[in-house]
Amino acid sequence: MLVSAIEGVEVQSEKIFDFMTEMEKPLMFVINKMTKDLADYDQAYNSIQESFGKNAIAVQLPIGKGDSFVGIVDLLAMKAYRYSKDEKGTFEEIDIPADMVDDAQAKREELIEKIAENDESLMEKYFEEGDLSPEEIAKGLKAGIVSRSIFPVLVSDALTNIAVNHLIDFIVNYIPSILDFGETQAVEGTVKPDPNAPFTGIVFKTISDPYTGKISIIKVYSGTFKPDSSYLNITKGIDERFGGLFMLQGKTQDPGGAVQPGDIIAVAKLKETQSGDSLTVKGQKTKFPEFSFPIPSISFAIEPKSRADESKISNALQRIHEEDPTVVSNRDPETKELIISGNGQLHVELVVNKLKKKYGVEVEMKPPKVPFRETIMGKADINHKYKKQSGGRGQYGHVMIKLEPLPRGEDFVFEDAIFGGSIPKNYIPAVEKGVLEARQRGILAAYPVVDFKVVLYDGSYHDVDSSDMAFKIAASMAFKKAMKQAKPTLLEPIMNVEVVTPEEFMGDINGNLSGRRGKIQGMESKGKNHIIKAQVPMMEMLDFEPTLTSITGGRGSYFMEFSHYEPVPAHLQKKIVDEAVKEGRVKDEEE
Repeated sequence: MLVSAIEGVEVQSEKIFDFMTEMEKPLMFVINKMTKDLADYDQAYNSIQESFGKNAIAVQLPIGKGDSFVGIVDLLAMKAYRYSKDEKGTFEEIDIPADMVDDAQAKREELIEKIAENDESLMEKYFEEGDLSPEEIAKGLKAGIVSRSIFPVLVSDALTNIAVNHLIDFIVNYIPSILDFGETQAVEGTVKPDPNAPFTGIVFKTISDPYTGKISIIKVYSGTFKPDSSYLNITKGIDERFGGLFMLQGKTQDPGGAVQPGDIIAVAKLKETQSGDSLTVKGQKTKFPEFSFPIPSISFAIEPKSRADESKISNALQRIHEEDPTVVSNRDPETKELIISGNGQLHVELVVNKLKKKYGVEVEMKPPKVPFRETIMGKADINHKYKKQSGGRGQYGHVMIKLEPLPRGEDFVFEDAIFGGSIPKNYIPAVEKGVLEARQRGILAAYPVVDFKVVLYDGSYHDVDSSDMAFKIAASMAFKKAMKQAKPTLLEPIMNVEVVTPEEFMGDINGNLSGRRGKIQGMESKGKNHIIKAQVPMMEMLDFEPTLTSITGGRGSYFMEFSHYEPVPAHLQKKIVDEAVKEGRVKDEEE
């Protein structure tokens, strides 16, 4: 985990640490940006220990800071290294600066003591002799990292390439691979990292390369993975043909041969395989747990700036979704808007930026339209005759219907209560179709109508002039007349909202949610944070994220999903109806 030498531990650092703890993954810290003017190693190091505990322990110290940052002291070997300023990463061994000797010695003793704590035999030797051999230190450090009892802290400056070589050497020598863990948990049983066992692996990431196309990155857990072979995608139950394998080295793609457990390899242009899919050989059933992607918490409507952008946008969004499955896009069938959803406003803004820079598609972001509904609160009984004569065969349809409300969530019921053949059976489906078409645009603000029952109980027909079309039109007109009499009202979507926040902000957030017409449903603790559960109208949540960021300083997060529909308060209904009239979706009654 990178920690800035200027800012120290930030909100995102805390979120990543909690995520790694939940997954029980080893972790190391790298204090980066050491050549920046305001770099402060001591402040950054102290913030790591304050936030994540004393298991975070230094294994390197910086020589200098800001412009004077030139290298590191390696506390494991008690050696110092000076790097060149030419960004080539070359270095030479030097004496530990005289003003750092005492501090380096004290920090080394802390490190050795932390390593010894995890092993009784090492602890005994350390107390007796005051030090450990290089082999014992290496073995104890690696064991401590695997068990998460040690989080090593290193330093670097990526921009000038100072100390990056030693960072990579440390990763190679001390950071555990699957060989160190012994077994990996699968859906059923475990997988041993045995090169002679059947091949198993997982696609853990997909990237879209402008030249190569779709690239799948695979981690091998057992067996030997060979190029130009077919393997089973057990997640989807299909065979995939794998061409050449290659190692990703920055922007270059180096050809790779057969690879074994612990290796990471890339392959291009797989047809069906996606991130999270398990791979194996025919006859094997080993499958790893599928990835659990966070559900998007915020949505925006996006609008292409030109017709050319519109033609390219679908392909670009598909490729972005392959790279990042937490980005979801769809065309709202009701509002006809293209909706893009992500895990926060910044996430969606980054997707919009990628659309422009990587795929040449420019779009505008705006809040999505709220999918209101219309319903009725009362009953109506309508007798409507549709009769049209314009030379030749006419149109005749006569229906008598009753309209009544249904409980919330029941949607629509059509009842045929015709007796005695006043309307022939072959025209009944046309009546229902007329109602179904009319319900798509309610009379208040042109939103779909829900939770109502139509009973067709009488009517009449004409031997020559009646037709399916005539009865469909008659039913549609009767339904609209009935709605006006049946106390129509607007419904709004109510969302289940969960806000995760540090305790000190709970009062402000509760107050803010209540001010958004929210109803607090309960609270519970989650580690250092608290979860507030509430039900809030969707129209009130469209600008919640920046407010939450402001209240919590970026330390809060939230998730919401649809719950149910409820009537819109009367004073807000008028604004929504007036807006629909203004947009020309419905006509003003006075017109």
